[in-house]
Amino acid sequence: MTPEQYVQEKAAASGSSFYYAFLFLPQPRRAAITAFYAFCREVDDVVDEVSDPGVAATKLAWWQSEVAQAFAGQPHHPVMQALMPHVGPFGIEERQLQEIIRGCQMDLEQTRYLDFPGLARYCHLVAGVVGEVAARIFGQTVAATTEYAHKLGLALQLTNVIRDVGEDAMRGRIYLPVNELQQFDVKAHEILGRVYSDRFVALMRFQAERAHRAYDEALALLPAADRRSQKPGLMMASIYRTLLREIERDSFQVLNQRVSLTPLRKLWLAWRVQALGRL
Repeated sequence: MTPEQYVQEKAAASGSSFYYAFLFLPQPRRAAITAFYAFCREVDDVVDEVSDPGVAATKLAWWQSEVAQAFAGQPHHPVMQALMPHVGPFGIEERQLQEIIRGCQMDLEQTRYLDFPGLARYCHLVAGVVGEVAARIFGQTVAATTEYAHKLGLALQLTNVIRDVGEDAMRGRIYLPVNELQQFDVKAHEILGRVYSDRFVALMRFQAERAHRAYDEALALLPAADRRSQKPGLMMASIYRTLLREIERDSFQVLNQRVSLTPLRKLWLAWRVQALGRL
């Protein structure tokens, strides 16, 4: 299997919404974003699939070393072998990949966030920086587009937080800020025990409103000059915001089930942005 085949299989097997946004890109950009997405999946899977924190930390440390070696001209892992040819053409920096790994390390070190600024820092590393790299691959021409990419990354990650409350609780993690749990009188043990209540719904409505504001702010930040090139990101915004609205309509039944969109619906939402330019 070639490195290119490896990253293609890694991206396709994930079933992620991101895959649908990649389908409409021209080949060189699609190859670059597929390799980059495969990298993100590799390091994220270390946290989600390795049960021993010590082993996971060792694996992430290996990835830090692998990234450094790859940028020194000696990639070993097929993901880095597939990604490195695109580093120069699309301005991908070692710093960015290391920051993404650092965000994954935070998952091993921290299972609670005291307030939203702390959570936002985590979101920046695992999603904002991802958006920054993706925007360059998509064809960013204006520096201000980076700020849009960071804000959109925040919106997407906040949607993930809302969708995954129950799954995260099963791993002992709560990404909802502690001071906001206190504000709505929701106890940590209720989240970990996946206890549904009116107080929980009020807390989640508060989270959803913040996510919607982040989407609105991101769209307002996107320079008109880059709107066409950034269509893949807008596809993601459409898919994830539709998911968020489904969760809201379902009264935030996220503690004991995972709300998702069908592949056909994701493809339709992506096509609508591509063809009509509408979210």
